[in-house]
Amino acid sequence: MQKIKSWPESDRPRERLLTQGPEPLSDAELLALILRSGSAASGSTAVDTARTLIRHFGDLRRLAAATTSELCTFSGIGPAKAAEIQALFELARRFARSEIRPGARLASSQDVFDHFHERLRCRRKEVFISLLLDSKNRLLREIQVSEGSLNASIVHPREVFAPVIRESAAAVLFVHNHPSGDPTPSREDIELTTRLREAGELMGVKVLDHIIVGNGSYISFCDRGLF
Repeated sequence: MQKIKSWPESDRPRERLLTQGPEPLSDAELLALILRSGSAASGSTAVDTARTLIRHFGDLRRLAAATTSELCTFSGIGPAKAAEIQALFELARRFARSEIRPGARLASSQDVFDHFHERLRCRRKEVFISLLLDSKNRLLREIQVSEGSLNASIVHPREVFAPVIRESAAAVLFVHNHPSGDPTPSREDIELTTRLREAGELMGVKVLDHIIVGNGSYISFCDRGLF
């Protein structure tokens, strides 16, 4: 197996990064610096392994969503390297998303999308989140209500509004993702939103919006006039 150390220094990813910065490096070369080594069994370098991963998944975003078991099917990738890859992409997601801290005021659906887009766009399951707000639309708390397919048996008004009442929230805003990448509301989305709005009215809690996050875009029920 030819090791990267045997390559000319001008071709080695680490040396190129140190002398030229990270920008000139390809996705595979940057990922190779995380992997550090390839597969002795197949005679591949870290760059070869990185290229194989990216080619198999199609792009970095799909690679970022890969599970440990999926990554470990590749020669040269064990649980330790799989964990390093997943840690890398989780750090990238956390860096990319804007922070909404308690006390922050949510001025628009775009504010919510900017915060949740990187966090939710690659999730393989639907995640339903409630944002509890005070009377001035300032965030009190974020609650993940459920994870799984979105239906009435998983997202029930009782579970949604229990923390709202506990926190004495004046309003609530809902966010969930579509793993397909298409944020268009389904019939179930519309029916669930109607039920939650009705429950909120009974309890004197205003439901401000329901935002569906897709891959690169979103739908706001309020902006679309669906309320």
